[in-house]
Amino acid sequence: MTALARSRAVGRRTRRAAGRLSKRVRRNPLLYAGGTVVLLLGASAVFGPLLTPYGPAEQHVSAHLQPPSVAHPLGTDQFGRDVLTRLVYGARVSLGIAVAVTTIRLGVGTAVGSVAGYAGGRVDEGLMRLVDLQLAFPGFVLALVVAGVLGPSLRNVTIALAAVGWGTYARVVRGTVLSVKHRRYVDAARLVATPRRRVFRRHLLPSVLDPVLVLATLNLGTVIVASAGLSFVGLGAQPPTAEWGTMLSEGREYLRSAWWLVNAPGGAIVLTVLGFNLLGDGLRDRLDPHQQTRIQRAENR
Repeated sequence: MTALARSRAVGRRTRRAAGRLSKRVRRNPLLYAGGTVVLLLGASAVFGPLLTPYGPAEQHVSAHLQPPSVAHPLGTDQFGRDVLTRLVYGARVSLGIAVAVTTIRLGVGTAVGSVAGYAGGRVDEGLMRLVDLQLAFPGFVLALVVAGVLGPSLRNVTIALAAVGWGTYARVVRGTVLSVKHRRYVDAARLVATPRRRVFRRHLLPSVLDPVLVLATLNLGTVIVASAGLSFVGLGAQPPTAEWGTMLSEGREYLRSAWWLVNAPGGAIVLTVLGFNLLGDGLRDRLDPHQQTRIQRAENR
């Protein structure tokens, strides 16, 4: 095969792959739009600090409250610190808290919901009353109380937010387990004396993963808003730590004279929450079996 023929073959394969990707994006744009936003935010949090020429706490008093410019694309704050640098470092803190809190919620809620749904009887009744008690309190207010009792710090914010949000996971997992555990293939596994742990691991847990994954993705955005809110009122990250809620709190005094101090972290929060919501909605559509069937039929046309 000549070089020209090989290049044409590669070009045809590339066009076919691009066409398939374009078709998938058109059929599920939310998934790819949200995934792109989240991927860019994650990349900026990981690699951004390596590219910024300033430190998050580096002060230049002579350059305080400068508007956006080439040297400082998002301006400087009242201490002459580069807002873009602090925004990038704040992404590490905010995304780290969101991932840690969501992981704890997911683990606790999945464990409680699985035991309640699979055991049934008094165990189910007792665990669900505990979940009802946890859900009876407004989540942010309860987190505010817990963080206030424990004291202001990032660790205590993580504990406070993780302690108030696992009930939703428990309800979703319990409902899924209840709907699956009496199906024929599960009954067949019990009839052949399959151990209970193996029944749950092989037959019940896979059915739980999809709704829990969607809920966790959507939950990441709400955790970021809640952690920023706690930092805004002084119960989260403490100055000079770069965190989006703290940046909002420090910049509100200069809202009229230095609008970029509030708009930059506020825009980052909005963009992050939007990205996770789009990703969660896209995953829900993609993991829904009825939606998958429609997509496969459309792709086969």
